[in-house]
Amino acid sequence: MFNGQGPQIMGILNVTPDSFSDGGRYCSLTAALNQAENMIAEGADLIDVGGESTRPGSSPVPAEEQIRRVIPVITALRTLHPNISISIDTTLSTVADAAILAGARIINDVSAGLGDARMLEFAAASRTPIILMHAQGTPQTMQDNPYYADVVVEVKSTLQLRVTAALSAGVKPENILLDPGIGFGKRRQDNIDLLAHLAQFVALGFPVLLGTSRKRFMGNLLKLTDPGELVTATAVTTALGVMAGVQMFRVHDVKANRQAADVAWAIKQAQ
Repeated sequence: MFNGQGPQIMGILNVTPDSFSDGGRYCSLTAALNQAENMIAEGADLIDVGGESTRPGSSPVPAEEQIRRVIPVITALRTLHPNISISIDTTLSTVADAAILAGARIINDVSAGLGDARMLEFAAASRTPIILMHAQGTPQTMQDNPYYADVVVEVKSTLQLRVTAALSAGVKPENILLDPGIGFGKRRQDNIDLLAHLAQFVALGFPVLLGTSRKRFMGNLLKLTDPGELVTATAVTTALGVMAGVQMFRVHDVKANRQAADVAWAIKQAQ
């Protein structure tokens, strides 16, 4: 998956009516494919297709509805861009199964396999890489007074437990990626602390994905309420992530983050 050529940019394609930043914008197949084309042209290495919002307070979407939303997009993308990597953003193994059959190649599971007892077994049986993300609680409850005594230690510990579970289910080590889950059941300072210690997650020995794109903690820090105003702030975290050894970045705004990642990578290589 990683060829040593530098950080990878994962473009976010939410085919949902209620995602926090772009809900409802890409629900039609034409709109979704146009957005994917734009992100690929701007330098995306992967397209992450999701049919369920995981914003704070969001409700679960049944597997059948997720499949209805994502499969036409994945099928068309695979036909139009046979060489682009596609990930499926879901916590349900039935959705992942349908997406893999349609042409997705990576599972992006914000529950790290806890949302569906069959997910890790499916990833193992299908030999599909899986991103294990840390979240405290569920989207409905995760921002209801989250608390950590030491957020870095606790998130690392939880991710290590999920790695153990994945390995026990038969997932190969080379098919595991980790995501500290910025904004998922974390206070503003928790997110900042995680960003300050990204190298500790890289040191766990698995590729790390960072997802800060347009997240509310940066808006709170900068006193901005429009997520669309956080493009520069997101790019800063991407550059910092590259310097810490993070290998993949999940973003809405591909061009700015592609530039940030590539410049930071050149500097890191010079070190």
